Amino acid sequence: MAEKLLQLGHSPDPDDAFMFYALAQNPPLIDTRGYRFNHVLQDIQTLNQRARRGELEITAISIHAYPYVADRYALTSCGSSMGDDYGPMVVTRQPMTIEDLRGKTIAIPGILTTAFLTLQLILGRGQKVDQNGKPEGEVVKNPAFKYHIVEFDQIPDHVQQGRADAGLLIHEGQLTYQKAGLHLVVDVGVWWKQRTGLPLPLGGNCIRRDLGASAMQEVTDVLKQSIQFSLDHREKAVKYALQFGRDLDEKLADQFVGMYVNDWTLDYGQRGRQAISRLLKEGAQAGLVPDIGEIDYVTAR
Repeated sequence: MAEKLLQLGHSPDPDDAFMFYALAQNPPLIDTRGYRFNHVLQDIQTLNQRARRGELEITAISIHAYPYVADRYALTSCGSSMGDDYGPMVVTRQPMTIEDLRGKTIAIPGILTTAFLTLQLILGRGQKVDQNGKPEGEVVKNPAFKYHIVEFDQIPDHVQQGRADAGLLIHEGQLTYQKAGLHLVVDVGVWWKQRTGLPLPLGGNCIRRDLGASAMQEVTDVLKQSIQFSLDHREKAVKYALQFGRDLDEKLADQFVGMYVNDWTLDYGQRGRQAISRLLKEGAQAGLVPDIGEIDYVTAR
């Protein structure tokens, strides 16, 4: 029987590469149950936008973006990135407090990232501006801060060069910002944990509903098996993932992978699901995301 080809979107980052190490090998290192996966490597902002258009059968997604695609996709129970008392960071050239950020211009990695949603829960709604500080798009009345979008791996340099007052870091920039001489203002994952007692659900995987219930279940099972394989063969999987780590040596790559590929990644569990519901409920109450009510999951076996 011919294999069925599916598009699998994920970020070109060590944690996602680690998760899908087994599936990226030729031949795959696990039983793919008749499916073949074409790995589509793009930044999370691009993947969020593609999910809104329903382009990929399986894709990584920011939890912030999920309410906009819930009609087309279901979340899989595996593949999550949870910040349990850590997460994206706001950094500046000079020491600042959270209150100092009000009215400032912050470089962000994307408007649909969970990092940006959480930042707005902390400060209030932001106003998009161009590189000259002029408002773009929808005008926000009395915005708490201004922002513009910068490629996530360019944000440290962007802040260092004075092109923004602060930067919102995701991915490995969380481990390397001090090398650039930048100062931490707030870790949004720490803020969320102190406030709610829950981990911050940053990202997950979702699968397109039009595949049908049977295929959705089979593919989700394969994804979990891939994650488990990498955890069981950590050294080889980390070495593979290292090629996707900017400014990371093997030790830092292993640390970064450990932050975002762990027991949470195998299954959200009750607390993970509670965290997603809480985050999206608060976002909806603040008028930042649509209210989608109860969230359904495809639970890996």
